[in-house]
Amino acid sequence: MALAQMKLDATEARLAGVTLPDGAVWARDARAAALERVRQMGLPTKRDEYWRYTDPSSLTAAEAPTAALLENDEGPLFEDVDRVRIVFVDGVFDPAASDDLSTEGVEIERLADAMQVDIHWAKDIYGVLEARGQKPVERPLAALNTALATDGVVIRATGKVSKPINFIYLHNDVASDAVLHNVVKVEADAEITLLETGPAAARFSKQLEVELGEGAVFNHVRAQGRDHERRAVTHCFARIAENSSFKSFTLTFNGVLTRNECVLEIVGDNAVAHVAGACVGDGKDFHHDDTVFVTHDAVNCESRQVFKKVLRNGATGVFQGKILVKEGAQKTDGYQISQSLLLDDDSQFLAKPELEIYADDVACSHGSTSGAIDETALFYLRSRGVSMTDARNLLTLSFLAEALEEIADEALAEELRDRLERWLARHS
Repeated sequence: MALAQMKLDATEARLAGVTLPDGAVWARDARAAALERVRQMGLPTKRDEYWRYTDPSSLTAAEAPTAALLENDEGPLFEDVDRVRIVFVDGVFDPAASDDLSTEGVEIERLADAMQVDIHWAKDIYGVLEARGQKPVERPLAALNTALATDGVVIRATGKVSKPINFIYLHNDVASDAVLHNVVKVEADAEITLLETGPAAARFSKQLEVELGEGAVFNHVRAQGRDHERRAVTHCFARIAENSSFKSFTLTFNGVLTRNECVLEIVGDNAVAHVAGACVGDGKDFHHDDTVFVTHDAVNCESRQVFKKVLRNGATGVFQGKILVKEGAQKTDGYQISQSLLLDDDSQFLAKPELEIYADDVACSHGSTSGAIDETALFYLRSRGVSMTDARNLLTLSFLAEALEEIADEALAEELRDRLERWLARHS
């Protein structure tokens, strides 16, 4: 009891002086309800079960730690892709750097504008999916984002959107502390691709809530990095309807601390939900945490979790993944794999895979492994004239291949493979 009270006292100290952004009645109510959830749960500490491997103190501190700027000499990702660019600089929308938001088949608004409207479709999603995702595992940093987010975008896809929507997050202030919240609604039989790129801020809290209608398709590709000192916590909540498809992939470079949480709720029959990620970390200051929770609450649905981490020089990787199959969710096909490639004896991979099944006609599996580069394969390549550096890099890329295969668009996957090759070449 004393420990719980200390946690709540620390939370109140963090929230002291917090003023909720203004808006329409529904927006104010959503923010107030989220802030009350934070107060009831308390901000996380390492004593919480789902934070035992990751220290959240730098994410919950009142002041954000600074992060030095990294000059990017590679050029922007997806530069050759015909896309709609939406640019944020240290968490603030930059209309001058962004493209015209008028695109066929989709409605795009700034969150700040949408939340001033008395009647808006975002009312049924903003904070709603996050609140649903608080059980059975509490996610107080997600509720804090709902309460405090001052910028972001709301998107409603009404047809097949011809161009990907690209959120570009630029980091220009060493002390920036950004809180963004994006909402996406994909109507029945509509289709959209969302790209996210860039380091965003010294400390970044970003949330994405996605609602899919029947037969909707949502493809999501995200690249996080490359600032070495940045800290980020991201949440994705999705509700997936009948015959719809949700696919999300994240590639992470560098960073002191990254925590990506994905909470998917499959509520319609014959739906598909894939979430995957790859990360490459170098140095004892690198800590990367993927935490995933997929709930099957419908018949004949498929989910996949595929996560690969390459760690060296004392880097740490974490994976916590769960598949929950509710009673009546027959014919469920759930697959989960988390693997790490440890390039030295100082790095570590901490994994907590879980299955909880209340239906009897399912095919669910999970596995987690850690290992070094295959010496036999390395010898084979070396014996054929491949240099040691190139051989190790080839085997590393081969290890990451299964995660990259989860990207629906091969052109996007190829560009990320190219960036991985460059990262490996720099760190060889």
